[in-house]
Amino acid sequence: MASIRELNGKLFFDFRYKGQRCREYTAAEENKTNRTKMEKILKKIEEDIEANTFEYRRYFPNSKLAEKFDSPQAIRSKISLATQQAVSAPVAIDTPSFSDFAEQWFEDFSVGWRRTYVSTVRQIIDSRLIPTFGDKAVSNIRREDILSFRSTLAKDPGRKQDSKLSPRRINAIVLVLKQVLNEAADRFNFTTAGDRIKPLKLKKADVMPFSLEDVYRIIGTVRPDFKDYFIVRFFTGMRTGEIDGLKWKYVDFEKRLIYVRETFTAGEEDYTKNDTSQRDIRMSQPVYDAIKRQYEATGKLSKFVFCNRDGNPIDLHNFCKRVWYPLLQHLGLEKRTPYQSRHTAATLWLAAGEAPEWIARQLGHANTEMLFTVYSRFVPNLTRQDGSAFERLLLNTGSTTTQNTLPNNPSDIQRGINHHE
Repeated sequence: MASIRELNGKLFFDFRYKGQRCREYTAAEENKTNRTKMEKILKKIEEDIEANTFEYRRYFPNSKLAEKFDSPQAIRSKISLATQQAVSAPVAIDTPSFSDFAEQWFEDFSVGWRRTYVSTVRQIIDSRLIPTFGDKAVSNIRREDILSFRSTLAKDPGRKQDSKLSPRRINAIVLVLKQVLNEAADRFNFTTAGDRIKPLKLKKADVMPFSLEDVYRIIGTVRPDFKDYFIVRFFTGMRTGEIDGLKWKYVDFEKRLIYVRETFTAGEEDYTKNDTSQRDIRMSQPVYDAIKRQYEATGKLSKFVFCNRDGNPIDLHNFCKRVWYPLLQHLGLEKRTPYQSRHTAATLWLAAGEAPEWIARQLGHANTEMLFTVYSRFVPNLTRQDGSAFERLLLNTGSTTTQNTLPNNPSDIQRGINHHE
C-alpha cells in the first residue's frame, strides 16, 4: 500500500509501480504540513497509476528510476519541475522565539507541578536555556543545536570542586528543552529533532545499606538528641523529606501508625514524591518507643516531630555536615548519604523474612519489583540459590509450633524489628 514515510527526519514516497517498489526521497522535513501536502501528491499518483496515465518523470524528473519507466510520450513531453519543487522546498513556519514560548509554556504547565520542581525548571530556563536559545524561533532549533548545547553542558563545572555537571543534571536540563520544543511543535505543526536525542547513560546508583551491627553502633554512639531520629529513620525506611516533614497530627499512637502525607524539601512543606508515597507506616516497638520519647521532648514545642530548638524542621545540610558525616568518620564506616538508611530498612525487612508486598507498602513502592531488582543481592537465599531454605522447611515438617529465630541480642530494638500487626 502506498504511503508517506520518514527517514532521518525527511519524508519520502513509498509506492509500487509496474510490479516494482519505488521509494522517492525528498528534502521535506517530517511535520504535519509537509505530510499533508505529500499525501495529496501521492493520491494523485495512485489515481494516475489506476488510470494508466502515470508518467514517472513528470512527478520525479531527477529520479534514477525515471529513465527505466520513460515512455516515448514522456521523453517527448516537456519536463515539469513543479511537483519536485513543491515537495523539496522548505515550508516556512512563523513561530515565536524560544524565550517567549518558554515563558508561555512555563505559565501553562507549572500550575500542576510541585513547588520544588517549579523552582528547578525556572532555574533551568533562566540560567541555561534562554541564554542559549532565547532569540531563536522554536521551529528553527535543530538536532545539531541541541547536541552542541549538551556537549557544552558537559564541560560546565559541577557543584563539587574540580567536577563537571553530572549526566543526570545534563539530562534534566535537556529534558526541559525537549518538553518546550515538543509543546511548540504540537501547537505550530512542525517537527522537533529533540525526540531523536536519547538521554545520556547514567551510572547506576550505589546501594550501600548498613548491617544491623552497624545500625546498633550508630544509634549507640550518636548524640542523645538525635538517637530517636536515627531509630525512626533506620526502622521505618522514610525518605529524608518525609521524616523531616513529619508532623504530630500524622502520628497515631493508638493505632501505632505513621501517616506519610507531606514532605519538607528545600525549606518548604510540600506534597509527597507521588501518590504512591502517601502511605501508612506500621510502628515497630522500637519506633513506637522512640516517638513516645520524642513527644516528651518536642510535642509541645513544635508541630514537627523532629525539629531544632526553634521548632523548625531539621536542616538537611546542617545535619549532614555536623552530625551524619562526622559520625560515620568517627565509627570508621564508609561514607554514604543519609538516604542509605532507607535502603537499610528495606534490606533488614527482607532479611527478616517479611512479606515483600508489606515491605513495598511500607516504603511507598507501587509494587515489589524494586525490592528484588535493587535489594536482592543483600538478602540471604534470594541470591544464594543453595536450597537451604527448602531443606529447613523439610526438617521442620511435622513440628507443632513455628519457631521464629532471631539474632541473639537482648536489645529492645532487636525484639521489635519484626513486630507489626
